[in-house]
Amino acid sequence: MAAPHSGRPPAQTVTMPQLNSRRALWISILAIALCARLGAGVWWQQRLGEQRFFFGDSDGYWELARTIAAGDPYEYRSPELRVFRTPGYPMLLSSVFLIYGNQPPVLAARVLGAILGTVAVGLAGWWATLLFDVRAGVIAGAITAFYPGAIALSIFVLSEAPFVPLMLLHLTLWTAAWQAEPRNERLALAVLGGLVAAAAVLMRPSWLLFTPFAVGAGLLVACDRTRQLAIGGAMLAALAVGMIPWWYYTHQITGRFVPTTLQVGASLYDGLHEGATGESDMRFVPELTARERAEGGPNSPDIFEVRVDRRMWDESIAWAKQHPAETLRLAGVKLLRMWNFWPNEPAFRGWGMRLVLLATYLPLVVLGIVGAWRYTRRGQPYALAWLPAVYLSLLHVVFVSSIRYRESAMIALTVLAAGLIANVKTRTQE
Repeated sequence: MAAPHSGRPPAQTVTMPQLNSRRALWISILAIALCARLGAGVWWQQRLGEQRFFFGDSDGYWELARTIAAGDPYEYRSPELRVFRTPGYPMLLSSVFLIYGNQPPVLAARVLGAILGTVAVGLAGWWATLLFDVRAGVIAGAITAFYPGAIALSIFVLSEAPFVPLMLLHLTLWTAAWQAEPRNERLALAVLGGLVAAAAVLMRPSWLLFTPFAVGAGLLVACDRTRQLAIGGAMLAALAVGMIPWWYYTHQITGRFVPTTLQVGASLYDGLHEGATGESDMRFVPELTARERAEGGPNSPDIFEVRVDRRMWDESIAWAKQHPAETLRLAGVKLLRMWNFWPNEPAFRGWGMRLVLLATYLPLVVLGIVGAWRYTRRGQPYALAWLPAVYLSLLHVVFVSSIRYRESAMIALTVLAAGLIANVKTRTQE
């Protein structure tokens, strides 16, 4: 990132017919995006048949949403699991139970996800417009509307459905703060971005370290470090404030500071233990839980959930230290699993799925990489579009990995790809 650059595209005069035309175009893009997601949700539910969910995580979110709607204690099927998940997605999902009762149709949750996915399409367009121009915004919206990975994240009953629009809003507000010239406006946007980041963390805890990661990366290479510190400091402070209610709740239960949940140890052990393959396989949980129950001792000051989390954390770290070569090999396997151009999951390895993934993923990731190389020199806002890919890659070479975990980063890369396409199209017309 070379000289300081506001990243603000030059102002353009817009006539009323142009404005009406753009509005109609965006209505069409959003309507198509919603229809595509609703259709995919119905198709996926029919494919599952009697099976409610494909992913094991979905059941946990579903049951926690049920407890919230019923006004029961926030715990996953046992008083021993009270810090099992952050409450963001279960709280959102509880609206389905409040509307339909104790046995809502799973399709209702997929409709909710389809709406959130459509919001993400609009946010991708807004972000691209801020970074480039209106043409790039439309292209980014159109790509996100049709990109299979974005559609998939909308229809699974997983926290990615609300996380992706919150992630995009976080990065868009960060960009708007960087572009704002009045200091008060800049700080206000940074604070709002930090609060949105906290909401994103409460949906997907893995986002917690992104803000300090991106601030640190910007300070290493950006020229305008004063602006970077002001925006980053305000955003980090607001992120901490937004997390206080959850931190207070977990401290009341555990007597200690818990940054996100007490499932980090299990997630780490899932990725680092004898026999780990890089793919998630949580069959070890009952065995380690039973061992802690037998060996932990009744006089420990910590609650059982804390002790289990610490045991899994300690054993995974100890294994990694004893097997550095295998840990390094696994990191490579996980990286390949995350960015594979063929589906890892056997259920998605039909030739139709393979061809769709190949035809959509490879061009988009290549355009995103070229866009990152070309535009990052303009300043920090452009780096924000590829930093999620780096951050999530670093995270998942430690924990388990799958194609699912790259898709939110792919949507961010879409913004750079759209800027590149818009620039080429403009030059062609000239």
